[in-house]
Amino acid sequence: MAKPNSRTTLVDYCLRSLGAPVIEINVDEDQIDDRIDEALQFYQTYHADAIEKVYLTHVVTADDITNGYIPINDLVTDVVRILPLRETVSSTDMFDIRYQMHLNDIYSLGFMGSLTEYVMAQQWLSLLDLVIDSDEKHVNFERHMDRLTIHMDWSEEVEVGDNILVECYRIIDPDTYTDVYNDYFLKRYATALLKRQWGTNLIKFEGMVMPGGVTFNGRQIFDDANEEITKLEEEARLNWEQPVDFMTG
Repeated sequence: MAKPNSRTTLVDYCLRSLGAPVIEINVDEDQIDDRIDEALQFYQTYHADAIEKVYLTHVVTADDITNGYIPINDLVTDVVRILPLRETVSSTDMFDIRYQMHLNDIYSLGFMGSLTEYVMAQQWLSLLDLVIDSDEKHVNFERHMDRLTIHMDWSEEVEVGDNILVECYRIIDPDTYTDVYNDYFLKRYATALLKRQWGTNLIKFEGMVMPGGVTFNGRQIFDDANEEITKLEEEARLNWEQPVDFMTG
């Protein structure tokens, strides 16, 4: 069995599944392109296998500081957070509370002390940092504008050449990772969409009798495809869609 590894081979697979070349599939090439685009869009929106978690680094430019946002690749679907622009987890300042806690408590940790108190102290310090001196930035991700707005004083907190690290989810590009075209769900869903398009095209010939007594039954093809599509979409939403709040950082 040939494994689809491109858009063209995926189309060929779907048409063969519908009966080509033994049966003529009455679908225009532009309609095929539209249905494949639709299948990919649904797959990339609702199927967990279509996206990956990544950390993207952006080098700050003068335009970024002026505009207050950074450009984002159009394959990015969701932004979780930007990582702190300066380090607050540890310090070499002897008057810093973390430094003093490590200095006074590190001895007991290796001998008769308990890690419980240490962990609780770390959690307390994290809470203080979050409330009083947090580097966590509020962001707005405008996907269709391909930009990430970061609400902060850009002129004070960053300089040209600084790095901003973005934790986000990105679509796996099928043209780079061609195994996407062989995804079991994508093949079935794209085939069902083409089948419905085929049925839609044939409905206008409903009841027409061809030479030899053959009758078009586009309505049956359309209805069968609609049923398959509904089942596949429910299957994707129930089994493979990420929870609504899965990107909460």
